[in-house]
Amino acid sequence: MNASGTPDAGAPDAPDALAGRVSVVVIGYNDAAHIEDAVRSALAQGPAVAEVVAVDDASTDRTGALLDRLAAREPRLRVIHREVNSGGCGTPRNDGVRAARAPYVMFLDSDDVLPPGAADALLRAALRHDVPVAAGLCVRRELPHRRDVRWQAALYLAPAVHRSPEDRPALLHDTLCVNKLYARSFLTGHGIVFPEGPFLYEDFVFTARVLAARPRIATIPDPVYVWHVRRGAARPSLSLSRDGVANWQARVLAHQRGVEVYRAAGSEPLARAARVKFLDHDLRLYVRELPAHGPLHRRAWWRVARAALAGYDDAELAAARAPARWIARVILASGTPRDLDRLAQLAARPARLLPPYAAVAGRPVWAGDLPAVPLDGLAGPGAKPTHRLPVTVDASARTRARPSCAELLFRVHDLYGRLAAARPHTLTVELRAREGGARLERTAPLTGDGPAAWTTRLSLPLTRLAGPGLVVWDVRVRLHCATGGVLRTAVRAVGPGLRRTVLPSCRHGVLLAHPYATATGSLAVRVAAGPRAALGVAWRRLRR
Repeated sequence: MNASGTPDAGAPDAPDALAGRVSVVVIGYNDAAHIEDAVRSALAQGPAVAEVVAVDDASTDRTGALLDRLAAREPRLRVIHREVNSGGCGTPRNDGVRAARAPYVMFLDSDDVLPPGAADALLRAALRHDVPVAAGLCVRRELPHRRDVRWQAALYLAPAVHRSPEDRPALLHDTLCVNKLYARSFLTGHGIVFPEGPFLYEDFVFTARVLAARPRIATIPDPVYVWHVRRGAARPSLSLSRDGVANWQARVLAHQRGVEVYRAAGSEPLARAARVKFLDHDLRLYVRELPAHGPLHRRAWWRVARAALAGYDDAELAAARAPARWIARVILASGTPRDLDRLAQLAARPARLLPPYAAVAGRPVWAGDLPAVPLDGLAGPGAKPTHRLPVTVDASARTRARPSCAELLFRVHDLYGRLAAARPHTLTVELRAREGGARLERTAPLTGDGPAAWTTRLSLPLTRLAGPGLVVWDVRVRLHCATGGVLRTAVRAVGPGLRRTVLPSCRHGVLLAHPYATATGSLAVRVAAGPRAALGVAWRRLRR
């Protein structure tokens, strides 16, 4: 054991330096449909993985029997059967760490996979830099369409070694435990474990305990974990089960426990960074979904949020990004839910501040009846540059049969005179296919529509948007200004034209076009080409 708390090793690039040094802990409960893929992805990591420790959390389906059959054929697989279900993920992970024999440990959930080379990449980084923690890129894969989104990508753009989390507070934004490799001696030496029992967001507390120990951390840009997001699953993952207020309460509790961990370790900088992260990420995430819930949920959620925000001081609010601190101030200033659609749009990414735009003595405020909620950063000293303004661009859409096209009418709203001062003159609409990276652009001049808005109209041929099967296009725009700036943002879907339309097509026989609003209110367009694809869309709609 060396001074950093990591096991001694030879040169990390030597063939035998990696062999047998990692235990992968796989946890599962009633997930016979997926756990074999998870285990096999861990075994496929090669010689670096000495063992896979699979912990069955008292499953009542075929999970336990399936793991036993695999273990009979795979000498590197050991299975632990819990007699009583723990109600969470922390207890089975703790069981796995206690049973692990290799000097390093990784975690894997039963419905996810490790990509090839993940263990080698993390282990090489840990050995090369003599660090007890190595972290890599996690990819969120939306299924069944396999749309990949990089989790906290800014942390993993290039290899880096951080002397302490206090030197890189942004590390707190990656609360996952599964895209990291830990020296087991570091965890046991510092008494770092997961919360036991039915504790949601247990990785928040575990990660806080890891960072509070102030380890040196190596980060690498390699993809090391594939997080499967199955939104239509009969039993969605705990992180996606946000329908009830209890989930929000659990999130707040996990955040508060993490802050307590940092303070107990004497790291007020990390505690404050965690509190700001809660505003920038967690609060915005739940506010985006608030309008979809009923009045009882909204009131209960609002009460929990106000209690969680009550202890924030002005410096912590000011340290958060403008959308988050504006949202927090509105919640604190109002005893009951209000302006939920407007708050949800402000919580979206990119943020949109919807009209009306109130001001008191020339100072932008949230509303005339909430003058105590300033919209700081929009005017005066320290104002945001034009390209970072939360400008709202609305678009209404309708489809036409002859020729087959989608007509989009855009309306750009000024924001306290800031956009007018930049003199926008041209709008470029950019459609990006969610799968495959295809892109289509059209540009049109903007026309003034009164003192505080600009409009333009564009026609998009649907044949250019059609592809094999169903293609989904996200709509974004670039506003070109006479001052030389370019503002990029998404488009808010408005108007009555957001409906499915079946159109004849000489090339495809039939096109099904559907402009629609995404979960965050942004405009997107679905296009299904051919009778088979159109019937498939209709059938999935009927099943839902």
